[in-house]
Amino acid sequence: MARIRFIHAADLHLDSPFAGLKAAAPKNVAAALYEATFKAYENIVDLCISERADALLVAGDVYDGADRSLRAQLRFIEGLKRLDAAGIRSFVCHGNHDPLDGWEARLTYPSGCHRFGAKWEAAPVFEDEPDRAVVHGVSYPAREVNKNLVLQLHDMDSGPYAIGLLHANVGDNPEHDPYAPCSLEDLRRSGIDYWALGHIHARQELSTENPTVVYPGNPQGRQPNERGPRGVYLVEVDDYGHAQLDFRPVDTVRWEHIGLDVSDIETEQRLLDKLRERMASALESQDGRGVVARVTLSGSGALHGSLRRRNFLEELTENINNDWAAGSPFAWCERIEDETAGPFDRKARLAGSDFLAEALHTADRAKGDPELSARLRAGLAELYEHRRFRRHLSDSAPNEDELAALVDEAESMIVDLLIEDDS
Repeated sequence: MARIRFIHAADLHLDSPFAGLKAAAPKNVAAALYEATFKAYENIVDLCISERADALLVAGDVYDGADRSLRAQLRFIEGLKRLDAAGIRSFVCHGNHDPLDGWEARLTYPSGCHRFGAKWEAAPVFEDEPDRAVVHGVSYPAREVNKNLVLQLHDMDSGPYAIGLLHANVGDNPEHDPYAPCSLEDLRRSGIDYWALGHIHARQELSTENPTVVYPGNPQGRQPNERGPRGVYLVEVDDYGHAQLDFRPVDTVRWEHIGLDVSDIETEQRLLDKLRERMASALESQDGRGVVARVTLSGSGALHGSLRRRNFLEELTENINNDWAAGSPFAWCERIEDETAGPFDRKARLAGSDFLAEALHTADRAKGDPELSARLRAGLAELYEHRRFRRHLSDSAPNEDELAALVDEAESMIVDLLIEDDS
């Protein structure tokens, strides 16, 4: 009988610094960010206890850095002790952010916690029923692990329900470092029944059977591109070895992106009203959690001139935050970005004979003329491949769509400058 009930978590990043944010935020928001990763972890522990889980699995990056803080270690062990007191086992592996060679205080972990070392090992979920379910896990000995760890795991014969606990990049996800790279096919051939993965911060169900392969994502978003609910999976395995997945949010602060087209907004007052409406909507949709919002203004219209005025965006942000940041829960506007353009009849200006018309025609040719496109790529290659700058840029020159976007952005800048000169 394989019946088991466990929580699959990963990428806790306890004591994440929220670099640059806590210093800029008001005290209540800074305090919420300071505690956010810890509160999310406490919510995970509470969930394990309330759902009477058999075990908690943590698939790497418990901490945010190899030189993990004492505070983070104490808080983590405190949660494990609560689980142990409730009769819930815990299984932990370490990833690239918290490798085994990082600093660690000499603290006592509860007997119910199994931490995996640098080589694959197996530990039973139920000590009194070792043949019921087994967790196979491995930790990173150092930050950079570039070999396929799955290939070091010997194929499993039929036996106890097998859970694999691993921090890895499956399928070469380009948004994360290629640590412990492997393929979905590697995981399928391993003999593991459930792969409890970590490293990718976006929730993904790569396979729901034969085997089940899951990334829960990080339980607390830490930056603008980690939007939406963040949490863990409650997994129930039935007598036939089928895993039922139930995602449970545990985050306490959420990131939100607010986009607003200003094309039809004529006055600054109307802009303020619209932003307040969007902030209210963002807050109401988060189930009582605080919200950190980034606003992007787009479109073309009468407000463009005001938005370009010195300190206007900063003062606009401050006004919005005066209304929303002090609340409980709070909504804090972290930044307002201006991507607007002034009133501009492109078709009419294309028909002209001035320098602006020539610039617009050149932009069109750059997106449709292979020869001119090749010349642009050659020019950009000098920048992308320059020894001083290439490490700050992406690994390759922009593709066709990205090049067209760069041309559009350059056109917008030229239009702004020339239209301003006209006035």
